[in-house]
Amino acid sequence: MAQQPAIPPIPRVTQATPAPSESTEKQESYFTPIGGSTDQRNAAPSSSFADERARARSRSPKSIVTHTAKPPPLPQKPPSTASPPNGAPNGHLSPSSAASSTSSYWRNISRSPSPLGLIPIHRSFRTFIHRHEIPRKALHISIGFFTLSLYSRGISQHSIHPWLLGALIPIASVDYLRHTFPTFNRFYIRVLGALMRESEVDGYNGVIWYLLGAWSVLRFLPKDVGVMSVLLLSWCDTAASTFGRLYGRYTPRIRKGKSLAGSAAAMGVGMLTAGLFWGWAVPRFGYDEGFMFNGELAVPMVVKEAIGWRSDEGVLGGWAALGIVSLWSGFVASASEVVDIFGWDDNVIIPVLSGIGLWGFFKVFTS
Repeated sequence: MAQQPAIPPIPRVTQATPAPSESTEKQESYFTPIGGSTDQRNAAPSSSFADERARARSRSPKSIVTHTAKPPPLPQKPPSTASPPNGAPNGHLSPSSAASSTSSYWRNISRSPSPLGLIPIHRSFRTFIHRHEIPRKALHISIGFFTLSLYSRGISQHSIHPWLLGALIPIASVDYLRHTFPTFNRFYIRVLGALMRESEVDGYNGVIWYLLGAWSVLRFLPKDVGVMSVLLLSWCDTAASTFGRLYGRYTPRIRKGKSLAGSAAAMGVGMLTAGLFWGWAVPRFGYDEGFMFNGELAVPMVVKEAIGWRSDEGVLGGWAALGIVSLWSGFVASASEVVDIFGWDDNVIIPVLSGIGLWGFFKVFTS
């Protein structure tokens, strides 16, 4: 029997070891890698492949981020330590420049009290002098009581206004000198700074305007109207300033620097002042021949003739007449405190306009 050839054994098939590149691709595949260690088979798919698969699902093109190099920073100039020369503008507020004779920008910053600190005593007593202006207000109010005292002693206004003019001339001359000589101006501010506002450092002193206003009404108006005008200046202006600063922020503003609270205070004090003068002082110390208001108001004769009234009709006296006069006095005081005429000082405007308003009212409604 012929011998059959021997059947070779079946070769054993073993898994070939993958190349490094193939091993990396299989490890990054979605399916569990074939072969390798258990840690490799349990490893989670990488974030880069998840991004690739997400892009494949959305069919959106792969965004290409281009990184551009940042330009080199510009060389910075080292800060200069040299200070600018004296007097050169550097963006800061200079009190010395505010004190010059040609500067007037403080009027746009604040009317009162002084915001720049040009008066030394204002910095030392900020509440007593700088904020509330107690010495200035005390002087302002005392003029009214002094005027009332002169009236109670029967002194005529014709003997008073020459003294006012005699005081006005030297005070105005001193004010002119202090604006001419800075050294004297500094001495003047050091002595009388408690009675000044910062607007008067490079402007004229308020006492000048006060004397000018009082002299004008006592010189050219009847005695009762002139005295009443000075009283309205002394007390109504102070009340308007005080209540305007305390409560002006809570009320509407009438114009710059004037509030409804200040105007209402001026009107109220004006009504009380008129009631005090014509209701108490005049009956107590007597009427003068030149008084315009003798306790009665009358309808104008032209109106009486037009409506057919007799001359003795349309006359009002007593408390009713005093109430009307008081109401009108408060109104003219408040209106003159609010109005602005060419930027003139209140110490001139208030007595002059109040006197004209009272004179015109009595000229129409008194017989």
